[in-house]
Amino acid sequence: MDTGTEREKELAARAAAALIEDGMTVGLGTGSTVAHFVSALAARDLELRCVATSPATETVARDLGLRLEPFGAYSKLARLDIAVDGADQVARGGWVVKGGGGAHTREKIVAAAAERFVVIVSSDKLVDEIAPPIPLELLAFGVVTTVDRLGSTQLRDAQTTPDGGVLADWIGSVDDPAELAALLAATPGVVEHGLFPPDLVSEVLVGRGGEVERIEPS
Repeated sequence: MDTGTEREKELAARAAAALIEDGMTVGLGTGSTVAHFVSALAARDLELRCVATSPATETVARDLGLRLEPFGAYSKLARLDIAVDGADQVARGGWVVKGGGGAHTREKIVAAAAERFVVIVSSDKLVDEIAPPIPLELLAFGVVTTVDRLGSTQLRDAQTTPDGGVLADWIGSVDDPAELAALLAATPGVVEHGLFPPDLVSEVLVGRGGEVERIEPS
């Protein structure tokens, strides 16, 4: 484990936890950086209503005493005040890649439902340009046909998602993230892709050394 990277993750996570106010509805992302955020958030002992994007995050949050609510058919929550999540890549222009852990569909739903979506990362996640792999969740029905139609796609040797989706990765070029996002979204059988556009991201908190850098997507 790179202790420097972990320290940067923790710094970004604590900065995000400081944004949360009593009474808020909060979306909790997935991954190692979010684990730091959940811990820091629980330590603040606020009255919150939280939605988790994965069973792993839900388990950690409940164990730490956070109040979790469903976000399914019987949920009374339509909008969230804020959602906080990590990322696999963050480009300076604001494009974000998520889904290394396979939760990007739920993560994007929660991000889109939030008034404010904050991404927290260590400095090694910053990139000049988005590069493959781009995570995909595919419908199990006709998945071989979907992969063939897409081309440049590799199925993961992984369990299906909690919603029954098959995980895969786009391994072709990413010359234009917006163009690729449109292609993936328009392909039958693609449930969701891991490209998050700049207009979905409110700000990025980057742990860098002993400080936190704030980036607002252009």
